[in-house]
This record gives sequence, structure tokens and C-alpha cells, in this order.
Amino acid sequence: MKKFLLIYHATPEAEKALASASPKQQAKAMEGWSKWGQKCGSQLLDMGAPLTGGQSIAKDGTSKKSRKNVGGYSIIEAENMDKAKKLLKGHPHLKSHPECTLEIHETVILPGM
Repeated sequence: MKKFLLIYHATPEAEKALASASPKQQAKAMEGWSKWGQKCGSQLLDMGAPLTGGQSIAKDGTSKKSRKNVGGYSIIEAENMDKAKKLLKGHPHLKSHPECTLEIHETVILPGM
């Protein structure tokens, strides 16, 4: 089985809209995440967590605020990319706001690592 990193993106406007959701709306959103996790079963290796305060680090060690709009991550496992993408149908992040997107990346095992 291969591992895949999911990266959740949300524009600042989407993040503001999501943050201002009522407790009832937030609970409903979390219910969607729980259902997605159950759908994935053991193929969900790490539900992940929200991310904030991203920094872009330069070669000289200086940093500045990241402009990538990364909002979180998860790690799943599947036989191949097509099967991994099938696990993403109906993903709650993609339903949360029209400007929310999701990236999927296959991890590569390097020899000796």
C-alpha cells in the first residue's frame, strides 16, 4: 500500500467564514469529518490537524508569512492514486466553503530512509 498526504487549502475569506460558523454549524461540520473518517476506515492513517501560521523559509534562514493558504493535512493509504482519490469523493473540506480545495500527493520511499 502507498501513503498519500492530503493538504487542505482555504482562502483567508473562507477561513473567516468557517471561523464565524455557529456552534451548531461547527458540530455539523465535525460530523462530516467523522463520517469521512469512518468511510476510510483503516486507510486513514492520520486524521491530521488544522495548520496555521505557516512560514516560508529562505536559503539564508530568513522567513516570511507563507502565501499558500494551507489549512490542514491528513494521511491516507491506498493501492494507487486512483483508489486514493475515490476516498476523497464527498470529502467534508470540499463541502465546507466554495473556495476550499484539497491537494493529494503520493509519498515516495527513498532507499535507505
